[in-house]
Amino acid sequence: MSIPAGGASIAAYALGVVVGAPVLAVAGAAWPRRTLLVGLLIVLAVGNALVALAPNFELLVAARALTGLPHGAFFGVASLAAVDLMPPGMAGRAVGRVMLGIPFANLFGVPAGTWLGQQLGWRTAYGAIAILALLSALLVRVAVPQSFPHPDGAMRRELRALRRVQVWLTLLTAAIGFGGMFAMNSYIAPTFTEVAGQPASIVPVVMFLLGVAGLIGTPLGGRLVDWSVLRTIAIGLGGLALNLALFTVTSRWLIPAIVSVMLCSVCAGLLVVSLQLRLMTVAGDAKNLGAASNHAALNVANALGAWLGGVVLAAGYGYTAPSWVGVALAVCGGLVFALSLALHQRGGPIRGTSASRG
Repeated sequence: MSIPAGGASIAAYALGVVVGAPVLAVAGAAWPRRTLLVGLLIVLAVGNALVALAPNFELLVAARALTGLPHGAFFGVASLAAVDLMPPGMAGRAVGRVMLGIPFANLFGVPAGTWLGQQLGWRTAYGAIAILALLSALLVRVAVPQSFPHPDGAMRRELRALRRVQVWLTLLTAAIGFGGMFAMNSYIAPTFTEVAGQPASIVPVVMFLLGVAGLIGTPLGGRLVDWSVLRTIAIGLGGLALNLALFTVTSRWLIPAIVSVMLCSVCAGLLVVSLQLRLMTVAGDAKNLGAASNHAALNVANALGAWLGGVVLAAGYGYTAPSWVGVALAVCGGLVFALSLALHQRGGPIRGTSASRG
């Protein structure tokens, strides 16, 4: 297959996440939490095994969509389980530790999977992921205590979250504001090679440093949201917009450019954790749906940022243009968040904005 056609497998995974996060979160609301987590990991293992065994491209794309289904629901339910395991007042740090899986995957998993695919074939890489998913299911079964939901009306309670304005405003904040990171990140390789004039060999180094920055931003976000969820979202969006604008200037020089994109990655880490806690709070009793929907919104942000960045590139505005798109998206996400904040203040004082109190 051609590389553009192969991109359909990435889109299929993202579509699976967007659909699977809310659907599985609602459908699994009546399940014991540990059982649901194990089941989601088994679906992940089966999906990747089907990708590894796919006899043609059409079945591969379908298997990738299946693989994406448990992504958001797993991160959401795992966040809830982690919060229950931590002492009161440490919800942010609990979610931050779960979300560390994302920068760890970027830092170690992507290079390891790429190397394995190059050495033994791409099917081997997906087979290895299936084995890791089964190992994770075993670890969850051993380490996570069982917890049981309310027996009656679980699905109805989850669906009631869709009537909450703050849920939709937070999802829009994530889908639009976080798109700024993907607008820049999707075209970071040609920016460093064409604008900064660096060899292609520098790109893996930049991606590695982005992963390091994510390892800084995610736990930092966990600590900040234990201070204030709302203020952490504001810091994340403002910092992302500022550093994306800075990158349009610093992209001409290697070290300043690297510093700018690393700061963007730190701000992205703050947003992932704070938006997760915000959704878990504003969803009320529908915690499964609230926690899982964050990842559906982030995958919408991925598609939106990459698409708009491609539009300005195709229009001939140059490789710094996607970062300006990113600034606009972060600012627009900030405007949606400002509306959410105004409604929040109308409903009561902001003092109850820590992760432990919402």
